[in-house]
Amino acid sequence: MDRLALLGLTLGLFAIASGFTLHGGTLSTLFDLPALVIVIGGTLGAVLFQTPLPQFTIGIKMLAWVFKAQYVPLNATVERLINWGTAARTNGFLSLEAEALQESDPFLHNALNLLVDGIEPSIIQDALDTELTLERERLLRSARIYESMGGYSPTIGIIGAVLGLIQAMQNINNPELLGSGIATAFVATIYGVGFANLIFIPIANKLKAVVIQRCLYQELIVEGVVSIANGENPRVIERKLAAYRVS
Repeated sequence: MDRLALLGLTLGLFAIASGFTLHGGTLSTLFDLPALVIVIGGTLGAVLFQTPLPQFTIGIKMLAWVFKAQYVPLNATVERLINWGTAARTNGFLSLEAEALQESDPFLHNALNLLVDGIEPSIIQDALDTELTLERERLLRSARIYESMGGYSPTIGIIGAVLGLIQAMQNINNPELLGSGIATAFVATIYGVGFANLIFIPIANKLKAVVIQRCLYQELIVEGVVSIANGENPRVIERKLAAYRVS
């Protein structure tokens, strides 16, 4: 569990609710089902309309990354690459075949297989760089659906506000229904702006940060494996990979 993400969301909601009640407001007035249906349904509909199904599906799966702490083993992978460099320099690339078979990370597994197969370093780099770039773009495109939600949500909230005012004007001679329409109008605006700035945009930025961190890990693998393929001294490899370590 990513406690910082949970703390941030809780703090944001608490600050808004506390500020409202300090001015004498009642929290129950912030709950309006019609406004919620307009904002959530309209925003989701707009995003579904613009997004291919595979991209949307990946984006929904990525949502788990927001509150699940993502561990990227940068330091451990640096050590492994240095050890593999030593083994390859001493016993040849075939000595890494067992490591390649046991490796569970798909990207690292593929990189080690290319190394064991004796592929030219330039070809290894091109192949891994292409895989890395495509994976990064695929994940970033999926993360951007939440950015799109953050863009549509305030506008849908304004639509909800206008609809509420239309309802209010139709019942201008009925004070009870008039108040209900005005309440829906203002609450819809709050939902639109609140969801965008407190939920959708932060989710998009968090997912993009996770993708960048994953890509950094893959760049480390590319740098290390290509250096091993070039037969570089393990000490040189260690110095090259030192920048990837996390203190």
